[in-house]
Amino acid sequence: MRSFASDNNSGVHPLVMDALNRANKDHAVGYGDDPWTEEAVGKIREAFTPDCEVLFVFNGTGSNAVALQLCTRPYNLILCAETAHIYVDECGAPARMTGCQIRPIATPDGKLTPELLRPYLCHFGEQHHSQPGAIYLSQCTELGTIYKPDELRAITELAHAHGMYVHMDGARLANACAALGLTFKELTVDCGIDILSFGGTKNGLMIGESVIIFHPDLKKEARFVRKQSAQLASKLRYLSCQFTAYLKDDLWLKNARHANQMALLLRDGLKELPEVWFTQEVESNQLFLTMPRRVIDKLLQSYFFYFWDEAADEIRLVTSFDTTEEDIRELLATAKSCY
Repeated sequence: MRSFASDNNSGVHPLVMDALNRANKDHAVGYGDDPWTEEAVGKIREAFTPDCEVLFVFNGTGSNAVALQLCTRPYNLILCAETAHIYVDECGAPARMTGCQIRPIATPDGKLTPELLRPYLCHFGEQHHSQPGAIYLSQCTELGTIYKPDELRAITELAHAHGMYVHMDGARLANACAALGLTFKELTVDCGIDILSFGGTKNGLMIGESVIIFHPDLKKEARFVRKQSAQLASKLRYLSCQFTAYLKDDLWLKNARHANQMALLLRDGLKELPEVWFTQEVESNQLFLTMPRRVIDKLLQSYFFYFWDEAADEIRLVTSFDTTEEDIRELLATAKSCY
């Protein structure tokens, strides 16, 4: 069955699988003291900045929890969009592991702005109130929208003016870079991001994410926080070697660009159908739309995807690096057969 539910449902890119097989030869020192991890760290530093600290972890929730622990103390407040992954989809793990209050902010498109954030930047120094300590944002957002560099800089400048850190969840950062024609560095370091959860499993990797630390003040305790968070792999080379393949010859960009292109192809086909309305602009590889319930029910017989707002007949469709044009044509044909 072909899935449009999530890019997590896609397979592993063959070049990543080759890297895993190469790392599986002979023995290697555990916990990251191996040549595969050294090479991967070097590739990430080339892509972002030479002085960043790189920590490989098991998964996205782990990377967010580690990053936010480094940014905060338990008396802090973490600000995020109300659709944020840390608020909606991670079973309270970031709140539990940081001890912080997480304050969701309503947004029309999943994107925070200085205007939306300012009302929550208050009570500094007052012992009765949680102290604003970090801003969490997703790139791409949970609604598939993308922050432009000037939008990111406006947020980071505001945060830094109040002594706060900005954490970017980059689970789909590759899709944002591909859509905007920008490098990883241009959409993170150059925009003032302090710490990044850098994902790859949505774009061709098998398992594992990384935490990339840019702000020097966040580096000192990083390895201890990763270990205490149960995110240090003993056979770390199997996580790290994938990132070398991912970054080599712009595999990340080819994969993300293809996923984005398939989303646009699907959008163009769906727009031709009666009673289909897009609730968000299609900027990456996620589509949010409403359509007649009879059509949705028919599609669910052949495809796996999620409702976003079932009461409104709003669904989310996600394309992947391995989505084919044939996949798109078949889904559209199934939908058309219902009219």
